Amino acid sequence: MEVEELLSFKIDKPNTANTLKRKKFEINDENSAPRSKKKGGIVGQIQAIGAEVTDDDRAKIARMVDEQTEGDLLDETSLKKLLLQFEKKCYKNQEMRIKFPDLPEKFMESEVELNDVIQEMHVIGTIPEFYQVLIDLNTVQSLLQLLAHENTDIAIAVVDLLQELTDVDTLNENEDGGTALIDALLEGQIVAVLVQNIERLDETVKEEADGVHNTLAIIENITEFRPDVCHEAAQQGLLQWLLKRIKAKMPVDDNKVYASEILAILLQNTDENRLLLGDIDGIDVLLSQLSAYKRHDPTTKEEIEYMENLFNSLCSCLMVPNNRNKFLKGEGLQLMNLMLREKRMSRNSGLKVLNHAMTGSEGADNCQKFIDILGLRTIFPLYMKTPKPNKEGHTKDEIEEHVVSVIASLLKNCQGTQRQRLLNKFTENDHEKVERLLELHLKYLDRVRSCDNEIEQEKLRYKKQGLPIDSDLDDEFYLKRLDAGLFTLQLVDYIMLEVCSSGEPSIKQRVMQILNMRGGSVKAIRYIMREYAGNIGDARDDNTQEAEQDRILKLVDQF
Repeated sequence: MEVEELLSFKIDKPNTANTLKRKKFEINDENSAPRSKKKGGIVGQIQAIGAEVTDDDRAKIARMVDEQTEGDLLDETSLKKLLLQFEKKCYKNQEMRIKFPDLPEKFMESEVELNDVIQEMHVIGTIPEFYQVLIDLNTVQSLLQLLAHENTDIAIAVVDLLQELTDVDTLNENEDGGTALIDALLEGQIVAVLVQNIERLDETVKEEADGVHNTLAIIENITEFRPDVCHEAAQQGLLQWLLKRIKAKMPVDDNKVYASEILAILLQNTDENRLLLGDIDGIDVLLSQLSAYKRHDPTTKEEIEYMENLFNSLCSCLMVPNNRNKFLKGEGLQLMNLMLREKRMSRNSGLKVLNHAMTGSEGADNCQKFIDILGLRTIFPLYMKTPKPNKEGHTKDEIEEHVVSVIASLLKNCQGTQRQRLLNKFTENDHEKVERLLELHLKYLDRVRSCDNEIEQEKLRYKKQGLPIDSDLDDEFYLKRLDAGLFTLQLVDYIMLEVCSSGEPSIKQRVMQILNMRGGSVKAIRYIMREYAGNIGDARDDNTQEAEQDRILKLVDQF
């Protein structure tokens, strides 16, 4: 074949609109080999026969592809015709089903026609600028009504279409059109309708399992485009269905993993959802599912993701004080303590959960109970020697942060004999835990000082360029210092002040001895802790914040 013939080659349009994918138009002959094994496109065909492709040829080919692509896209008039056709097919199918409810052969043809037109409507996903037309012609409401269609194949076809229409990249291409579509869907209570639909689907049937997966994708798309709807979505029965799907005695498949991911998204930043989960016994469901990993590791990457999603959901729930007591009553502390002992993949995530359960004054009961169940025997070996991070999990620095945070919370919240047992740990084995404390202090102090030097250099550059250093930039610098390990350093120094103040006199003597030997400075510790007191905060209670600041400053003065 000559180059001229190839350049004049015309490609037939595909018969179904759903073969069009946004920004992914491909030119390929039906009988050709897969793309991965053969150079695709007209240029590839020319090169395959040994012909030389000139720049002029390339320009002509590019114009051909653009013309072909533009021809496939609908204009507003064509779109309205397509939507009108869709409405007619909907009405005809509805009419035939009412006339012949017990004679499928009478309404089956109209059902096939309806399914075909829904497939053709996938092309709308390439033109978000025309989404307003869908709303003006009430097409959105018709689609939502079809989600309750007696034939689940029709409902699944609509789900597939909505998943493509709500693709986040498509919505962001035309924000006005995307916002209008999402508003219309939310007004039609889309989440409630989707939940009603998936409750009747049988996931042992592949097509219906795909329908469940695409349903969850729609919810993810909507919550990513409009994070504020997470609360509304959870209130429409979604949270209950997710818990039901997670605790179902089924293998950890794609849908189970996806359900756990959506659950984590809904709980991530919404206190109302966290409270609702606690009210519907969600804490017990999460603990029950996680108990499978106290002695056994997940076997696949998907199952690892599933486990981590459940841990993240549990951590989110524990940020609400009301759920701490449910966690305690559900024996969550005992489960996490077992995970720490077993040295399985779940250990590091279990440590993170303990951190969330004990932090703040709301964690006092959990702190007391943790010592009662002999948790000190579990946490201090991790403190003395940081475990190796998992390939898929937390870094060594994150593990050290969680460990020292748990110990700091124990010192803040424990009273009486529990507190004394904790303080006694720092005198055991010739004060080895004090030595480890100073080791961590010096390690993170070096990191923070290195970061401070970089920040000073950056500030000098700003001054030389005559640029102001505003509060936003100061916040950015502070966050940079936190990333370098400032928060862990603050926790380590807080522990140091607490044990020196309340523990045996020999503890403070050993601290001073090591500081002198290693060239450390009491002044540096005081500076770190005063800065910590200045930045500490508890958004829930101003009185608690002020009391904690006073307490830290008092410890600094005593040191």
